[in-house]
Amino acid sequence: DAKAYAFLLNVLAPEYCNPLTLDTKHATERAKLVLDHAERMGCKRYLSPEDIVEGWTNLNLAFVAQIFHERNGLSVDSKKISFAERITDDVQLSRDERCFRLWMNSLGVENYVNNVFEDVRNGWVLLEVLDKVAPGSVNWKQATKPPIKFPFRKVENCNQVVMIGEMLKFSIVNLGGNDIVQGNKKLIIAFLWQLMRYNMLQLLKSLRSRSRGKEITDSYIINWANRKIKSTGRSRQIESFKDKSLSSGLFFLELLSAVEPRVVNWNLVTKGESDEEKKLNATYIISVARKIGCSIFLLPEDIMEVNQKMMLTLTASIMYWCLQNSPEECETSNGYSSTYASDASSPAPSVNGEDESSSLCSEVPSLTIDDAASDITVSSSQFENGEKTTVE
Repeated sequence: DAKAYAFLLNVLAPEYCNPLTLDTKHATERAKLVLDHAERMGCKRYLSPEDIVEGWTNLNLAFVAQIFHERNGLSVDSKKISFAERITDDVQLSRDERCFRLWMNSLGVENYVNNVFEDVRNGWVLLEVLDKVAPGSVNWKQATKPPIKFPFRKVENCNQVVMIGEMLKFSIVNLGGNDIVQGNKKLIIAFLWQLMRYNMLQLLKSLRSRSRGKEITDSYIINWANRKIKSTGRSRQIESFKDKSLSSGLFFLELLSAVEPRVVNWNLVTKGESDEEKKLNATYIISVARKIGCSIFLLPEDIMEVNQKMMLTLTASIMYWCLQNSPEECETSNGYSSTYASDASSPAPSVNGEDESSSLCSEVPSLTIDDAASDITVSSSQFENGEKTTVE
């Protein structure tokens, strides 16, 4: 139906975007507009709209190859980006929006999120995310799917979002469905941080259950990652999630290559010495991790700046994927006492510099939106006790 092409070209070459492409209901007409868009990018027109609609494999493969040749998206030429895209909002809001957008899309929601603050206003995308994070929590019979003509239907969707948040013991004081519909960025950010945090906790609880009830600590995960890389013959190791060497991205690329040897193309990897090289590697890490199916909670900047909590969740996500897809690995990891006996004598430092008794599941819940991100703080004790705090 040419929709995938339309989304792809709108991302790669937004300056040539035709708003009518996705609004067009007829597939052949949409394919024609896609070819027009590609032609403006410099792609030669050697296939017809009918070739796209009828799904001729070789012609479509050649078309994708040509698009990749003209605009592969691996680097950004600022001259080819529209002026509107260069206008930035508040830096921290923009960074938060990107973080949530990456995370929500990594969950595999049906409706792709292009802009968090706009796309959540009808409530439907948030309901999709809630259904992914807490399966069975959404009453779809009481939800209205877009396009939504009547504003009160949007409020109904958002009210259900807030109600589910209450069930999950989120802090939603001062938050109503209408606040989401009106696009209140501060309250939307507060809700999404708690939702993402909840998803992380579920991931780590699941990871813990795979260790047959053994305590999951940050040193446990570090030892697993170091051992996994060492098993491939490589020597790169870390002592903690504060290790500055993580900023190059090479450790995570080696870890990803260790859990899935075919997934990393080393021709695309840099030495990670300059800021530019680090950003290329960090962006590639996220792309590779998403490709194999890991849940993504971070931005390239988090890797470059060695954000400890994000380093922990990225490693845990890779470990969870590995255990989920390699039964023999699960058995090996379960034998912690024997497998890690050599490491236990000198455990890696924890995220906060505490000893090994500091568990991962007690470390990650105390997530705080720090620095300039927001003045909203999420306390683990308040959530675990079912209490609520006020969003200031």
